[in-house]
Parts: sequence; structure tokens; C-alpha cells
Amino acid sequence: MAQQKFFTYRGLPLVRKDKVIYFGRMSDKYVAMLTVLSQHKVKDIDVADKTRVQIMATDPTSVPANEMIAKSGERGSLYDALDVAYIWLAKSNA
Repeated sequence: MAQQKFFTYRGLPLVRKDKVIYFGRMSDKYVAMLTVLSQHKVKDIDVADKTRVQIMATDPTSVPANEMIAKSGERGSLYDALDVAYIWLAKSNA
């Protein structure tokens, strides 16, 4: 069975389902969940203008349910959100 390839950003995989993007490796202690809260049209393309960034534990048995989300914030563009998520993941998974 061939290994599935994912889109990556800064070497970490990106997986999208509707308006939610998971960023990071599930084998790490934490991954980022980015949720597009609002968007606007630029020509024919929807562009995110408000995105929630959440750093969450990958192992639900390692922390209580109310502590699954380790860090949360909002950013304007999707690129800003990805950059913040990358920095937060680097610190959380260190």
C-alpha cells in the first residue's frame, strides 16, 4: 500500500475538511486546528479574512477533555494563522 501524500507548509502536513484545516503530524504531541470564521471573494476565489488557531493535544488520554485545547487565538489571514500555528507547534512539541 502506497503512503498517502499531503500538502505541506514548512514541512508539516495540511489536511482540509470544509472550513477546518489540520496542520501538523498526528505522531507529535500537538497539532493545530485552523477554522476559517469568515471569508470574502477576490474575483472567483474565497479568501479567509478571519481564522481561529487552536493548538490541541493528539492523544485524548494524555490530558483531561477540558485541557485538549492548549492555546487559542484569532488571526486575519490564513497565512498569518499558519505562521502563528507553526511557531506555537514548534514551542509546544519541543
